[in-house]
Amino acid sequence: MPGEYPVRFGMAELLADADWPGGWLLTVDGVAQSYVDLEDPTHLEFEYARRIGDVIDCLEPGPLEVLHLGGAGCTLPRYVAATRPGSRQLVFDADGELIDLVREQLDLRSVPNLRVRISDGREGARTRRDNSADLIVADVFQRATMPSDIATTEFTTDVARVLRASGSYLLNVADGPGLVFARRVAATVAEVFPHVALLAEPGVLRGRRFGNLVLAASAGELPVAELTAKVASAAFPARCLTGQALKTLCGNAKPITDEMRVKPPVPPWNAFSR
Repeated sequence: MPGEYPVRFGMAELLADADWPGGWLLTVDGVAQSYVDLEDPTHLEFEYARRIGDVIDCLEPGPLEVLHLGGAGCTLPRYVAATRPGSRQLVFDADGELIDLVREQLDLRSVPNLRVRISDGREGARTRRDNSADLIVADVFQRATMPSDIATTEFTTDVARVLRASGSYLLNVADGPGLVFARRVAATVAEVFPHVALLAEPGVLRGRRFGNLVLAASAGELPVAELTAKVASAAFPARCLTGQALKTLCGNAKPITDEMRVKPPVPPWNAFSR
């Protein structure tokens, strides 16, 4: 377990939460990457993580085969292990030094049925068998920017290949006023999956601030009614856009392809710091 003082390793730092016993904030180069509660893995501090947890909670009960693209502190794998006992999970994360820090300092080895491989998320997804996952979670960021190569039609098609027919895809996107990038990512996901929902705090949707949006997609029906009610009644309420409302948000946004050079938005310096 980490000591009382910040634990530093290269650009990474672990800082204890003075207001929450067991809470640890993981930052890289001053940018918050993960919040881990060692005493209660169901505690999801970050808004976007709570939205992803809400979707997971609304899926059919029982253990899941989960593929995580991006791990950092492995907050979400810990959540799945706690709320879906018996689940088997695989994490791909390209930052081997960061994962070593998390293994040693944040008790990663205690998470049951969790494997972590040091690999680029997109390359890792290519190695997975067809119809082998119930859930794929893409939470890939380089410091505070989402790489555009996991936002393309080609990558999303590969995700659909790995998912089972009833499986779900969850993607964390960050964007600011205008939502130019997020609208294109939503259009891309909607080109591959027939059922898509977008979850975000109203201020982000209105372009008032930079923040996270979560896309949920599936070949089958999503639990939209249950999910809408759940996020609307949360401590920090969010909206759930589907169908025509999501099409209206996307407008004339074009799907992203591998041939395009799309530059993801760079957040304000303090967007994700604490």
